[in-house]
Amino acid sequence: MKSNFLKRALTGILFVCILVGCMLYSPLSFGLLFTLIAALSVHEFAHLVNAGGEVKINATITSLGGAYLCLALMGFCTQAADARIFLPYLALLLYLMITELYLKRSNPLGNWAFSMLSQLYVALPFALLNVLAFHNDPVSSSVAYNPILPLSIFVFIWLSDTGAYCVGSLIGKHCLFERISPKKSWEGSIGGAVFSIASSFVFAHYYDFLSVGQWAGLAAVVVVFGTWGDLTESLMKRQLGIKDSGNILPGHGGMLDRFDSALMAIPAAVFYLYVLTLI
Repeated sequence: MKSNFLKRALTGILFVCILVGCMLYSPLSFGLLFTLIAALSVHEFAHLVNAGGEVKINATITSLGGAYLCLALMGFCTQAADARIFLPYLALLLYLMITELYLKRSNPLGNWAFSMLSQLYVALPFALLNVLAFHNDPVSSSVAYNPILPLSIFVFIWLSDTGAYCVGSLIGKHCLFERISPKKSWEGSIGGAVFSIASSFVFAHYYDFLSVGQWAGLAAVVVVFGTWGDLTESLMKRQLGIKDSGNILPGHGGMLDRFDSALMAIPAAVFYLYVLTLI
């Protein structure tokens, strides 16, 4: 038990250090990190659905597609490339569709559906981090890299998870979604939201490109959609009959286990900020 806790703690510390360090160090390290994360996450997703035996999708091609989508959107957001950079990605999607005509598999419709889902559900959110990180600078008329917005998404998620665990362990009595995740409570979720929204005031104090209310709204959006993201992955694992999505992170499971909340929180954050017409 003590050994497992130590392994989990060390993995968690290393995970946070790599994530935060790469995001703060440079645009290149940011882009390469999430390109790798997207590829590994899509490959893990493909392995999970293939293990169910009902569908068979190409893990290698879908992983390459997820990685390319991240790089392509980074190039587009930094104005290093125009929209034509997405043409190879479109060709890859067409390849995934057309090959099913010739492979004579038992469930081509399921293969098509899960191949596209690997891109929409897993790869796209990581690619959208580029939309948060790169902004047009009106002063220099160039694109500036600002890691604070994408970093804040993860900080809000981490604090929400920590707060939900602490508060839920102490006073949690009412199940949030018993059918899917019986251990989560309303009290814990509210406690996690308080932690995240409180941290948004710290962001507002140091980074005034969003107002206090806008930072608090972003935290609330991340908490709500992050919870739904967590429940979505829990539902997927429950249907597949597995406990963890993988074992790449000792003591923490797989990539999808660590980024489940982010897969919905990131697109929701982008939508929220576009509604505010701030990016």
